[in-house]
Amino acid sequence: MNLKQINNLTELFFDQFNKQVNKDKVLLSTLGDKKKNYSWQEAHDSINLVSNELRKVISKGDRCLLISENRPEWFITDLSIMLSDGITVPAYTTYAENDYNYILNDCTPSIIFVSNIEQFNKLKNIIKDKKFIKKIFSFEKLPNIEIEYVNLEELIQNNNKKKLPILKSLASRKDPSCIIYTSGTQGNPKGVILSHGGILNNCEGAIDILKPLLSKEEPRFLTWLPLSHSYEHTVQFVQITVAARIFYAESIDKLVKNMNDCSPEIMTAVPRFYQNLYQKINSSFKKATGLKKKLIFKMLELGLKKIKKENLTIFEKILDSILDKLVRKKIKSQFGGSLKTFVSGGGALDKDVGYFLNAIGLPTLQGYGLTETSPVVSCNPINDIRIDTVGPPFKGNLVKIAEDGEILVKGENVMLGYWNNKAETEKVLKDGWLHTGDIGVFEENFLKITDRKKDILITPGGDNISPLKIENELVNLEFIDQAVVYGDNKPYLVALLVLNDEFLNITTEELNNAINNLNNNLSKIENIKKFFLINEKFSIENGMLTPTLKLKRYKIINKYKNNFENLYN
Repeated sequence: MNLKQINNLTELFFDQFNKQVNKDKVLLSTLGDKKKNYSWQEAHDSINLVSNELRKVISKGDRCLLISENRPEWFITDLSIMLSDGITVPAYTTYAENDYNYILNDCTPSIIFVSNIEQFNKLKNIIKDKKFIKKIFSFEKLPNIEIEYVNLEELIQNNNKKKLPILKSLASRKDPSCIIYTSGTQGNPKGVILSHGGILNNCEGAIDILKPLLSKEEPRFLTWLPLSHSYEHTVQFVQITVAARIFYAESIDKLVKNMNDCSPEIMTAVPRFYQNLYQKINSSFKKATGLKKKLIFKMLELGLKKIKKENLTIFEKILDSILDKLVRKKIKSQFGGSLKTFVSGGGALDKDVGYFLNAIGLPTLQGYGLTETSPVVSCNPINDIRIDTVGPPFKGNLVKIAEDGEILVKGENVMLGYWNNKAETEKVLKDGWLHTGDIGVFEENFLKITDRKKDILITPGGDNISPLKIENELVNLEFIDQAVVYGDNKPYLVALLVLNDEFLNITTEELNNAINNLNNNLSKIENIKKFFLINEKFSIENGMLTPTLKLKRYKIINKYKNNFENLYN
């Protein structure tokens, strides 16, 4: 498939559909409900049907708000909106009423899709006065509501034998495909307008990375990161490009179980997932005894030598091959047994975590990007993983380093702008170059992120410190679950710590010793001099984490400002 010749994302789907010899082959599967399967034919017919319905109501460029958990109907709805020449506006199911109200007022959608009554109830009080809303669709029945709506399940069931005209989108690569709101780590979310061509361009780069990894018959992907996030949203179209079978996970808590259910070859996730995985596996390694312990740590030692590209002796190569079968194979079997690679994006992957996972036989490719770049800029290839980098840039996007070290990106993958926000657009898009806010360098065409402009702490002596680096070091300690470092323009750094549930009884002396040991591996200006503990974990529900599990730093610091400041008295 020549992606350069594809005009829009629905054309990509229909092209791939026409190539399927067996159109009754399953395309979409819900792991929580074995009956919720859609074949290629059923997905095709459902997309066409819903789009026929939408075209009665919307015009080209109308926004359609989509609020749902990951499920086959999400896929069908997204493509139906685009086939109707509308613009999909995905929103996280974890948003509060105020967030939805902000987005509704900002993008004024003509149509709202909700998955169920739980999602509808979040909107019912704020949509009454929104006259721009023309119709509401729901994937499930909405009992006891007064507002008229269309039940998608009934619509499909009642029309599955009708012959409807096969629609075609007139959208070009330069037209908007979706508006994806940023996570809001620094304040109100901004609506990033991504073009059809931008996402197609990302698919092209992704195929280069995945080509050596995918099975020829039917690649299997497990999806759990919210599809409302630009990363997983684009992965959806990568899955179409390679004619994959797509499995939707039940929840993050059942992720390992779900991996065993469907044996995925590829799984994409955010750094927090890999950090948790590292803590759990590392903790189980430490509990091993006798010969088992020796084998595990020898496997880890040789794996680290390989990933660091250090030469192995002939004996070490033989031993490593044996350990592949004795240890790494067993580790991989816990994740379905077929995993070719994890792909990490949506934030910086801690170096120790990357080395560890690759060393134990769970290949983990770190990439880099932003919602504003559709979202991928670069990614490590499987045959040359360099843990401390984010890989070479994808074809079709230019990347350069500005004089102050900021990473600039230009190309088809760069957003069209922020919806309804010219001032913010002009701040980051200058002469076609997107100013990412990240600081980096190139090493042999591999991009390395060294800092973040906005999150840098500056000491009274003018030194720049990355709090994220130190926070990663802290949460790598098995008893610390979450950490926030504070100290901009202060004489020393302090930290807020949240303990892991298994270590709530740790003593102050043990904590102090661990922090002192950690400080020995940091520069003097990076040392944590004091800290305080809190009992409440940061979560999406309490508004302290984004839906992709990033800390909402400004909110946390505002809430605990007095606690931080008291450490300087």
